[in-house]
Amino acid sequence: MKLPEDGKIPPQVIEAEELVIGTCLVYPDSISELRLKPEMFYKDSHQKIFASMLELAVSGPCDLVTVTSDLRKKNQLDSVGGPLAITMLTTKVFTNQMITNHALLIKQTYISREYIRIGYELINKGYTEDIADLAEFAETSLFELSDFTQAKEPVHISGPVDELLKEVEMIYNKEKSLIGVPSGYTSIDRVTGGWQPGNLIIVAGRPSMGKTAVALALAVNPAKLGYPVVVFSLEMSNSELVTRCTSGVSGYSNQQIRNARVSLTKLCKDSLEVANLPIYLDDTPAIALMELRSKTKKMILKYGIKLVIVDYLQLMSAEAESREREVSKISRGLKAISKELNIPVIALSQLNRDVEDRKDKKPMLSDLRESGAIEQDADIVCFVYRAAHYGFATQKIDNKEISTEGLLSIFCEKNRNGALFTVGLIHNPSMTIITEPEEESPFAQN
Repeated sequence: MKLPEDGKIPPQVIEAEELVIGTCLVYPDSISELRLKPEMFYKDSHQKIFASMLELAVSGPCDLVTVTSDLRKKNQLDSVGGPLAITMLTTKVFTNQMITNHALLIKQTYISREYIRIGYELINKGYTEDIADLAEFAETSLFELSDFTQAKEPVHISGPVDELLKEVEMIYNKEKSLIGVPSGYTSIDRVTGGWQPGNLIIVAGRPSMGKTAVALALAVNPAKLGYPVVVFSLEMSNSELVTRCTSGVSGYSNQQIRNARVSLTKLCKDSLEVANLPIYLDDTPAIALMELRSKTKKMILKYGIKLVIVDYLQLMSAEAESREREVSKISRGLKAISKELNIPVIALSQLNRDVEDRKDKKPMLSDLRESGAIEQDADIVCFVYRAAHYGFATQKIDNKEISTEGLLSIFCEKNRNGALFTVGLIHNPSMTIITEPEEESPFAQN
């Protein structure tokens, strides 16, 4: 990217560039160690030579002869100074021991140039573009650059083994109850060990099944235990979400709160329980992946967020040629966010209408709406199902016929790291309360 011409010389290390290219020509195996891209070189001729070297290194030998021949075929040999200029790059090379140090200098000056470029582009855009576009450009550009500067390197397996043993020891000594973030439901946590960092969990269901109620419960439960949670609600406003949360702790229905048929003193007192929870809400409509990632990253640093909830996946936006590819891109993006930020992401998802044509109305993995990529990317896929909604009087769970009155079942059809499960919970839709049954309850699972 061309930098502005203001009389100042951009950061550059021409000698390091020459030594890196020359060393790679003499020691071709060094190329794979560098993680350099052609655009990181300042000189145009060095960019062309290194681009040729990278292409040749993928398929076969890369040396002085093959690079010169390749540039000649591309009609670029004269523009880089001819065969003599390429040969001269190798004359100062005596060893490849310093190549990583020289490559680091190239990366550092490239990053400096990129920061300068972004700064100038921000100045120019500031005169013509609105604040939303300006903020998105700034955050996207800077975080893309931070991705490069903070790229992860492979680690020896002994490190992760030690980390796992420390986690297990803490649980064994009762210093910690779960490796992951608790759902608040013992029957689920017993199987999953809590929502694991780096996992994408899909909670799917047809409309009116209680997906948002489940999402709020999965936010409130860990928050009560001290785990900060962020909820990106693309369907409901912050006001609607808070109404539902307050209903759950006050004993007033959602309708009673909306119509002010309450005791204000009691409501104010009970609402403190909600107000003091470490839950952060964002109701930006059609939020883009990059914006969600940017906000999550900031909140992890600022508030120590441990869990991300998205309600719901199909309402997010991403640039793609078709709707199916758009949803696939969103699904892959959410998985990438969970892995990169090492945090569990729970995303709600709609199901297609095929469920309604089925006799028992129970959803399957193939019902995930608009993209099979969701099933592929997810570590866990759970379905929310209320048999009573379809007029069924009983439902079989663990080979037991139980009443469907007040029953909300969550059943897992994919668990990459564990067993499948079905859990029956008690649902009070008017107050958005979902609780685990007592042992003696007909919903209780063995």
